[in-house]
Amino acid sequence: MDVTFTYFCQQIFSSPALLVTSVLTLGVIFVNGWTDAPNAIATCITTRCMRPRPAIMMSAIFNFLGVLIMTRINASVASTISNMVDFGTDTNTALIALSAALFSIVVYSTGASYFGIPTSESHSLIAGLTGAALAAGKGFEAINGSEWIKVIYGLVLSLLLGFAIGFIVCKIVTFICRGFDRRKTNRFFNFAQMAGAAAMSFMHGAQDGQKFIGVLFLGIAFSNGETSVHGIMIPVWLMILCSIVMGVGTSVGGEKIIRSVGMDMVKLEKYQGFSADAAASLCLLFSSVFGIPVSTTHTKTSAIMGVGASRRLGAINFSVVRDMMLTWVFTFPGCGIISYLMAKLFLAIF
Repeated sequence: MDVTFTYFCQQIFSSPALLVTSVLTLGVIFVNGWTDAPNAIATCITTRCMRPRPAIMMSAIFNFLGVLIMTRINASVASTISNMVDFGTDTNTALIALSAALFSIVVYSTGASYFGIPTSESHSLIAGLTGAALAAGKGFEAINGSEWIKVIYGLVLSLLLGFAIGFIVCKIVTFICRGFDRRKTNRFFNFAQMAGAAAMSFMHGAQDGQKFIGVLFLGIAFSNGETSVHGIMIPVWLMILCSIVMGVGTSVGGEKIIRSVGMDMVKLEKYQGFSADAAASLCLLFSSVFGIPVSTTHTKTSAIMGVGASRRLGAINFSVVRDMMLTWVFTFPGCGIISYLMAKLFLAIF
């Protein structure tokens, strides 16, 4: 299969379905950078370690590096997403269904972000691909159970592991700094939290960037007449393209989400913000290495809850947690149904 940038450009102009798929995929990546990436810097801003605009620009740079570097080193998350469902042997039908899935994700994610609710584009993507694959004709045989089960692992990991690591890291930091002067530790954690926010942004790009690279790569394969991307290396130009788009999306910012995650859910001090960022980054690194697609929103918010619980359970605003949990619960059926209907509509029209 020819995966050069020149051939891709030629295919874009000769295949309207690939053009639509590419535009929609890049649109989803942009929306992800805009709505999801602010979670990475929410704690850094709300503890006043950084002002919003410099923090957002820093996050954009490290999102770019995360997509590019991690995909180059270990692209197992992209592979999981590409092989999670089977769109069938008719590559033209598959490409149309993929376009419908991506359109559904943009609609769902943009609607949720309008109300300032942290969304899980990871779960929107998974639900959208699954709904479109079901509509493409193979029914439940289209679902690759061995790959899809990693989604369940990721759901558990992002919730339980994020909470546990956040709790443990915060307890360790508190123990180490128990006899230190508070003003000196605050100065240290000012810089430490900047580093933590950069690491969180890097791992956000590594996780979410790979997911969408896998989708766009699948679209390129369909346009080449290939039914899968198994055994085919992801080209560097595709990594760079997706990295740039996510970085630009992040630079737009997301102040509603920053307030919702960093301020409304639990009030944090600087050492707690650092603990949350460190815990979430470790959880995302572990998941990325083993090819498990997780929600960066799930991971970060559960780490914040773990940090809050290390002080007292009353430090957590459970009404905000409840609202976010309800949003996540509705993502799979909501986005999945929208994607299924859109795929049926697209296939009927085109």
